[in-house]
Amino acid sequence: MTHPTPVRIVESADVSPAASVGDGSSIWHLAQVREQAQLGENCIIGRGAYIGTGVVMGDNCKVQNYALVYEPARLGDGVFIGPAVVLTNDTYPRAINEDGTIKSAHDWEPVGVTIERGAAIGARATCVAPVTIGAWATVAAGAVVVKDVPAFALVAGVPAKRIGWVGESGVPLVVGDDENTWVCPSTGARYIETDGTLTKEIV
Repeated sequence: MTHPTPVRIVESADVSPAASVGDGSSIWHLAQVREQAQLGENCIIGRGAYIGTGVVMGDNCKVQNYALVYEPARLGDGVFIGPAVVLTNDTYPRAINEDGTIKSAHDWEPVGVTIERGAAIGARATCVAPVTIGAWATVAAGAVVVKDVPAFALVAGVPAKRIGWVGESGVPLVVGDDENTWVCPSTGARYIETDGTLTKEIV
């Protein structure tokens, strides 16, 4: 019988008692995890990272130092969030209302970023909600994502545009036998492109 791996929360981290943290997860110095956040098993929350109220993360996610994951973000299993990444949650941000009064939580509706299984967001990238980052996609460092990213896409720039495809290993794919076939130089896995979407070939 295997025993669950204990959760590791360093003393300087601020983790709400109302948050749920899965077995084997680690939360490092000065990180904050807010109320009703749900972290899966074996997640790593780096120094100074922020996980907002009600954020849901799958298993085996990594959130690097000083990343800001604002609610209501949803992260699938195995998502990588690089250092100083920002996932926004306000489409039309303002500090005050039209009459000059300060905005409260009741004056705006949070919208979230969804990141699907295995996707990676590079350092200092910003994902402007509401967007969905497809499974195994890679967002390059410093990119600003303002529209949905397809699965396996490699996007870069401001605003982010697709500059290639990546496989599950994260390595950029190379053209295969024809212009619609792509191959991972690391694993040999093959992918088929159809109308701007990529699917892994079933062997």
